[in-house]
Amino acid sequence: MNERRTIVDHKDLEVWQLAREFSVKVHHMTLNDIPKFEMYETGSQIRRASKSIRFNIVEGYGRKRYKLEFLKHLQYALGSAKETEDQIDCLFETGSLKSEATKNELIDLTQKLIAFIQGVKKNHRTAE
Repeated sequence: MNERRTIVDHKDLEVWQLAREFSVKVHHMTLNDIPKFEMYETGSQIRRASKSIRFNIVEGYGRKRYKLEFLKHLQYALGSAKETEDQIDCLFETGSLKSEATKNELIDLTQKLIAFIQGVKKNHRTAE
């Protein structure tokens, strides 16, 4: 028998799990891998932007009863992902970040977030 597992919480979403892991990695990266002078300005901003990805997925999921609300917050998450990508690029371009490994993880997360948004657009039904 082919059983479909029901998603009952945002923590069941693969895209949220990836966003969570990514935000934790960025948090540690900004405390350990960039110069101290970057930690408080750019480091603080990139930590907030990367955490915003996961937070907006959660907020959207909490409003999933309404398709447009769900999509709005997923788009906010995508915007935060793009902001985080540009901040990583800036740190790398200025020599404050030596490896772009974090960016590769973000690209994967962004692609999965885009696919999730497309799935919600196509399949999600607003609750009555």
